[in-house]
Amino acid sequence: MEIALQITILVVGFILLIKGADWLVSGASSVASNFKVSKQLIGLTIVAIGTGAPELAVSISSLIDGNTDMLLGNVIGSNIINILLLIGIAALIKPVRIQKSTISKELPMLLLISTAMVVLFLDEGISGAAENIITRSDAVICILLFLIFIYYIINMVKKSRNSKKEVEKPKWKLGKSFLITGVGLAGVIFGSNFVVDSASTLAAMVGVSDRIIALTIVAFGTSLPELVTTITAARKNENELLVGNIIGSNIFNICIVLGLPVAIFGAIKPTSFEMLDIIMLIGSAAILWAVAKRGSNGKDGKILRMEGALMLIIFAIYYSYIVYGALA
Repeated sequence: MEIALQITILVVGFILLIKGADWLVSGASSVASNFKVSKQLIGLTIVAIGTGAPELAVSISSLIDGNTDMLLGNVIGSNIINILLLIGIAALIKPVRIQKSTISKELPMLLLISTAMVVLFLDEGISGAAENIITRSDAVICILLFLIFIYYIINMVKKSRNSKKEVEKPKWKLGKSFLITGVGLAGVIFGSNFVVDSASTLAAMVGVSDRIIALTIVAFGTSLPELVTTITAARKNENELLVGNIIGSNIFNICIVLGLPVAIFGAIKPTSFEMLDIIMLIGSAAILWAVAKRGSNGKDGKILRMEGALMLIIFAIYYSYIVYGALA
C-alpha cells in the first residue's frame, strides 16, 4: 500500500513538472520581451534561482537533520547532472547555440567558482589539514562570489537595456507574463518535491546509502526542474534561456545552496566523497567551456549532437561507477 502511494505521488509530481516547465519557459520568455532584456539574462536570474529552489530546500533540511553528505552530494551531483546530462540531452534534441559573451565571461566564471569550491573543500590535500572541512568562512567566500556574480548581472541589465538590438514582441502583457511564470515555477518546484520525496522514500525502503541517494535520486530529483525546463526550452528553440538557466543554477548551487546553510548552521565535515566526485565537478564545467569555445571561432558557439552524445557517455560512465560501487 505504501509503495503504491509513493508511485502515485511520483506520477503526479512528473505531471506538475512537465506542465509547469512549459508555462515557466513561455512566461519567462515573455517577461524578457516585456522588459526588453535578453532571455539569457532571465535564464541566469529568475529561471535559474527559481529552479534552484529545490536544491536549497534540500540542503537546509539536510543540515538541520545533521546529514552533511546529503548537502554536498546534492550540490556536486546536481551540477554534474545539469551540464553533462541536461546539456547533452538538449544538444541531441537540437544543436545548442551559445553566445560569444557567454563563452568569454559566464562559462569561465562558472569554472572559476567550481574550482574555488574544490579548493575550499580539499583542506587535506592543499593545506595538510587532518580532515576536509567546509567552514563558515569558506561559506562566506562562496556568498561573496555570488555577490560578484550579481554585480555582473546588474551591469548586464544596463547593457541589455541600452542595446539597440531588436526584441521580439511579448506573447503576453507584463502582468500575465509574471503570472504564467510564477504558476509554472510553482508547478516545477512542487512537482520536483513530490518526485524527490517519493523516490527517496522508495530508495530508503530498499536500504540505499545516503551518499548514493544524494548523488543519484536527490541530485536527479532536485535537477528535475532544470531538466524539464531544458528539454522544453530546447524544443522551443529558446537557447538563451536554456544556457542561462544551467549556468545560473550551477553558480547558485555552489554559492547559495552550499554557502548559505553552512554560513547559518556552521561548518560541515564531508566523510564519504571520493576524489572522482570532485574531479567530475570541475571537469564537467571545463568540458562545457571547452566544447563551446571549440565551436565558436571567435563568434557564437554551438554544441553539436555528437558533442552532446559524448557528454552523455561521460555522464553514463561516471554514474555507472557510482552505482557499481554501491552494489559491490
